[in-house]
Amino acid sequence: MTNIIITGCSTGIGLETAKYLKDKFIKVYPTARDPKDVEMLKDLGFEHAMLLDVTKPEMITMVIENVLALDGHIDVWFNNAGYGQPGAVEDISTPILREQFETNVFGLHECTRQIIPVMREQGQGKIIQHSSVLGIISLFGRGAYNASKYAIEGLTDTLRLELKDTDIYPVLLNTGPIISNFRQTAVEKLEENVDIEHSIFKEKYLRSLKERTQKKVPFKEGADAVAAVVHKIILADQPKPRYYITKATYLLGYLKRLLSTSCLDKLLMKIE
Repeated sequence: MTNIIITGCSTGIGLETAKYLKDKFIKVYPTARDPKDVEMLKDLGFEHAMLLDVTKPEMITMVIENVLALDGHIDVWFNNAGYGQPGAVEDISTPILREQFETNVFGLHECTRQIIPVMREQGQGKIIQHSSVLGIISLFGRGAYNASKYAIEGLTDTLRLELKDTDIYPVLLNTGPIISNFRQTAVEKLEENVDIEHSIFKEKYLRSLKERTQKKVPFKEGADAVAAVVHKIILADQPKPRYYITKATYLLGYLKRLLSTSCLDKLLMKIE
């Protein structure tokens, strides 16, 4: 039976993908960094749900060893764990930027580098990297998150070249707006880590906070849209190097290729 390890399954895309794949008879090893969420996953029928904080290399090693002891192989690793830190570049301190990278980039990288030797030994595997439409284009006030996703793009594009002569496939997911707790977490991170009151962008922040609770996001899709693509990747003998998910990703990806930088900037400034 094909198996998959998924990071960041406490809610949203990770949780919904785990449930979707379980119904498709894929053996799922979901992980979460909070013990309460691991228990929640076990209550949902994931008996092999495991504790994993991707910023802790020893925990990554333990998860890999546990799955190998149970199954003897790991077919797919889905680097899904991550969050968004909003705020203008000048309002984000270096420690907060570093914190964003610890999970979104360095955690992803450590998972990737630890699973590659396993996949080399077994002769095959798929590594799914959760990037974003913001790994393709940049939006105002998303500098930390943009930078983390651009970093994932660069690492994975390079990794694909380095694994070209193997049957190990690194795959990028460029998701657009998905129904999840992501936006609420981002609001909490903005209020926690940005001095809104003393920022030159105070009014923009306050307007954005208000609109995030009231404004309907266009082109938003359910987390099952991502889960369906992950399932498609699992079934493919040779998956594509990247998959766009949501109409917003297709549209903005196309406009980036079509428009000049200055024209694209004018358009992107209209997106909150």
